[in-house]
Amino acid sequence: MTDTNNTPSKGAIRKLFSGIWGAITWLRRALANVIFIIIIVAIIVAISRQSADVLPNTFALRLAPSGVLVDQRQAIDALATLTADESAEQAETLVADVVRAINIASNDDRVTDLVLDLNNLRGGGISKLYEIGAALEQFKNSGKSITALSDSYNQDQYFLASYADQVYLHDMGYVLLTGFASYHPYFKDALDKLAVNLHVFKVGKYKDAVEPYTRNGMSDASREHNSLWLNTLWQAYRSTIEVKRALPIGSLDDIISRSAELLQKAGGDSALMAQEAGLIDTVASRQATHQALIKQFGYDNNTDQYRHVDWNRYLQHNQEIPLPGTDYVGLITASGAINSGIQPPGAVGSETLVQLLRQARDDKDIKALVIRVDSPGGSAFASEVIRAELEATRNSGIPVIISMGSVAASGGYWIATGGDEIWALPTTITGSIGVFSIIPTLEQSLGKLGIYTDGIATSELAGSMDSTRALSPQAATALQLNVDSIYQRFLKTVADARGLSVEQVNEIAQGRVWSGVRAQELGLVDKLGTLQQALNAAAEFAELTQWKTKEITPPLTPMEQLFMQLANAGVSLPGDWQSSLNSLETLNTLTGGLGTDGHNALTELLGNEAGQVQARCLSCTLISRPGQ
Repeated sequence: MTDTNNTPSKGAIRKLFSGIWGAITWLRRALANVIFIIIIVAIIVAISRQSADVLPNTFALRLAPSGVLVDQRQAIDALATLTADESAEQAETLVADVVRAINIASNDDRVTDLVLDLNNLRGGGISKLYEIGAALEQFKNSGKSITALSDSYNQDQYFLASYADQVYLHDMGYVLLTGFASYHPYFKDALDKLAVNLHVFKVGKYKDAVEPYTRNGMSDASREHNSLWLNTLWQAYRSTIEVKRALPIGSLDDIISRSAELLQKAGGDSALMAQEAGLIDTVASRQATHQALIKQFGYDNNTDQYRHVDWNRYLQHNQEIPLPGTDYVGLITASGAINSGIQPPGAVGSETLVQLLRQARDDKDIKALVIRVDSPGGSAFASEVIRAELEATRNSGIPVIISMGSVAASGGYWIATGGDEIWALPTTITGSIGVFSIIPTLEQSLGKLGIYTDGIATSELAGSMDSTRALSPQAATALQLNVDSIYQRFLKTVADARGLSVEQVNEIAQGRVWSGVRAQELGLVDKLGTLQQALNAAAEFAELTQWKTKEITPPLTPMEQLFMQLANAGVSLPGDWQSSLNSLETLNTLTGGLGTDGHNALTELLGNEAGQVQARCLSCTLISRPGQ
């Protein structure tokens, strides 16, 4: 007989779980209250800091970008912006922020010089560097000087340093110049060994996005068109360096090819080698560089450094607050791979862009729009949804100008056809007009494990997309026909937008990649210029004389708005507060069940759904890699 006296009753169990849940609820409420109190205190601190923080009458502006240069940051936690340590290196730096700081400083009489500290910059690609370089050139044209410094320079760092009047290098440092390269891993043999069947459907002789999965090396066609844009970009890089450093034409290639010989001549001293080659001006230790800057810009007793203002602080003092009744040129950034639906910052979602465009149309102060495209493409369907919404925006009376960043290829170019005018940088990678689809099936892989799929269906097509079964010939034919149809639609979309015949577009399409300069010659691009020049063009389209730029972003929640406003006001919590808040965030995560989205490389290749037709450029994903 069971002793029921020792068995908990249902009521006791309910009471136990009710108590546990009550404790969790109390913890969550306590967490909210603690965060609220911290925010109130932070606001008070912010007000006191803002009133006390006054910029000097004269100073050097210290520009120290860090991490990777981007047109749009990846999705970040708004609270993280408030708790971030200002001295810590940031993973990403917005090109627009850097350019804006330089442009404001060009016309600010308080700013005497610019110090370009490149120690924490990883890179971002030549097109983003070109935009910053154009702003640096304008700064120099205003009669002010630029000093660059770094312990060592990679190729991206050195590109910016070449604009400086004086370039410092640590006495144990180096300037690493190697040229550009484009290499990919190829998986055909590995997939064969795993018995994975890849069914590839594509249009375009040069559409090489599928090659890593179907070959063990680069095809001749891929090698041909990739070598063209790669050499074009390198030519732009080396010619800029040679002009800025007053080096003989071809000297950069000579330095690279003779690097071992030159290093041996310098006794193995890489810093001395760089100086003798004319790449840098001064070799010095950190202490010696520090003293030289103090001598040049003056001594700051409060910081024990040379007299300067950091660029983030400078931007905080030069914030623009949108004012009703002002004419604006709206700016929407489409950065990252293109997919359907809502996507976070750093990716392009069709519904995200549609909402932003409608948001712009509802804003009566926005008289023109610039869409900054920095994307290697993605879903053909999502690209068309965005293009159609751009056309609807134009039909509403708002001019739309496309500004291409590092990459606006394949689906990125599909989007661009929706604009009134297309601007590109000379080193933009664009074109890649072609489409493909990949269907992997695992019937042979599973068969080796003794796993088989069998069943019945009402037609041959029913269940044809089951990855555990072989793809039927009828399904394969249908998929290829669909890819062919979408390619023809792509051609006609480009032809109608650019005033060309379908036959003319097909000649320059086939998945082929072009530089911005060549794309303009072929009629794919209207003008070459920076984002600022595209904004100016949009204002001209709308016949605006006095206007400002307004960035259009997804609306934040009230709490996110508060956190971001505090961060923009220069508020950062003390270190001990940050540790406590991090602990509270951890508690909130445990009690609230918050999770993170994973990332899958195969998902990125195939899109959101198996068999989805992709307008994507493979090589273009390499353009913005650090140091590329």
